[in-house]
Amino acid sequence: MNLHLKEISAIVVTGAHAVLVLDGAGWHKPAVLIVSSSVALLILPPYSPELNPTENVETYIRANKLAISIFDTYENILDACCIAWSFFSKDQGAVKSITM
Repeated sequence: MNLHLKEISAIVVTGAHAVLVLDGAGWHKPAVLIVSSSVALLILPPYSPELNPTENVETYIRANKLAISIFDTYENILDACCIAWSFFSKDQGAVKSITM
C-alpha cells in the first residue's frame, strides 16, 4: 500500500491534492501508511459498501458484462475483465453516475 501511495503522490500535479477513498482492509490502516502532503485518506465507516464507488463499479460491470460467465482459462478471465473495464470506462455518463 505504501508503494501505491508513493506512486499516487508522484503523479499529483503541484498545487493539486488527491483524495484516496479507503475501506476497512487491513492494509489500509493509517498507522502503518506513509502519506505525502499531497494526498488525503478518506476512510469509510465499517460495513458501508454503498459509500465505496468501487463497489458500485464492480456491481455494474458484473451485471453488464461478466454475469453468468464460465471461463476455461485464467487468460480468458483477464480478457473478459479487460473488455468489461473498457466497456465501462468508455461510457462517461455511467462512470460519472456510478462513482458520484
